[in-house]
Amino acid sequence: MKRLGFALSAVIVAGAACAAPPPIDLARGEILYRQCFACHALEPDANTPAGPTLSGIVGRRIASEQGFDYSPALRRLAGEQPRWSPELLDRFLQDPEAVAPGTEMGFPGLTAEEDRDALIGWLATGSGRRP
Repeated sequence: MKRLGFALSAVIVAGAACAAPPPIDLARGEILYRQCFACHALEPDANTPAGPTLSGIVGRRIASEQGFDYSPALRRLAGEQPRWSPELLDRFLQDPEAVAPGTEMGFPGLTAEEDRDALIGWLATGSGRRP
C-alpha cells in the first residue's frame, strides 16, 4: 500500500529526486479479482447472497450497500471507520479478521503488498465496472 500512496507524488531526499515506484499493475489487479468474483459482483446494485458488490468500493461508506445484510463485524467497523479508504482496504485485504473481528468473509487475505496494491488500484480506477 505504500507504493499506492506515493504513486502520484515525487519524493525529494537530500536535494535529489528519488525514483518513483513502479506503476501499479492494473492487469494483475484484474487477475487477482478472480479470487473475489465467486462472492462479489462488479456491477452496481448487484449484491450476491455471499457479498456486496465491489462496484465503487474505494471511497464507499462501509456496510452501506442497499439490500445486503452485513455481518455484525462489518456494521461495527462502519461505526468506527467512515469509508473504505485505500489504506483501510489494504489492511482488510491483508487480514480481514484483524480489521473486522468476527467477519463472515471467508478469505484468508493477500499477503503480498504488490497484490493488494494491484487489486485496490484496479478497483479504484473503475476498471472493475462492467457496462
